[in-house]
Amino acid sequence: MIELIFATNNAHKLDEVQAIVGEQFLLKSLADIDCHDDIPETGVTFHENAKQKTDFLVNKYGLNCFGDDSGLEIDALNGEPGVYSARYSGTRDMQKNISLVLEKLTHESNRNARFKTVISLYLNQQQYFFEGSIEGKIIMELKGTDGFGYDPIFIPNGFSKTFAEMTAEEKNKISHRAIAVSKLAEFLGKL
Repeated sequence: MIELIFATNNAHKLDEVQAIVGEQFLLKSLADIDCHDDIPETGVTFHENAKQKTDFLVNKYGLNCFGDDSGLEIDALNGEPGVYSARYSGTRDMQKNISLVLEKLTHESNRNARFKTVISLYLNQQQYFFEGSIEGKIIMELKGTDGFGYDPIFIPNGFSKTFAEMTAEEKNKISHRAIAVSKLAEFLGKL
């Protein structure tokens, strides 16, 4: 069994990814390797932030690992909030972040947006990237109580409800993260 460190302490995310990559790989969190450092995310792209996470772990621990970065890109806002999705309003308060997005879109007719995830994998001294995205639209009022982040204002194309109105199972079949993780799992399955 190959062991991979996932640059996260989110147990739900770890379980979700473990289920997709299968039992051939044992995923461990940052806590599992006693890493309590604040890993930098100072890049200007999702690729750079994901790579920073794996570079940090490789440099400090020398272990096979992967990290991800995700966010929302809105066409009318020139790709914002992008890599700043989690702290768009200057805080990590998602209600404030959502309010700022809706305020900036008040007079915009172009509601096109996408969620994007980039995974950086460092395995056997090689770096690989896997990307997933899902296109959709931003609505002007919050709908739904499940999910997190911008889920209550994002309706994926081809659907009539927001990510926050979907069950976790429904969302995980089509989400940007699920797409990227599936590509990662397909790659790992060929090893």
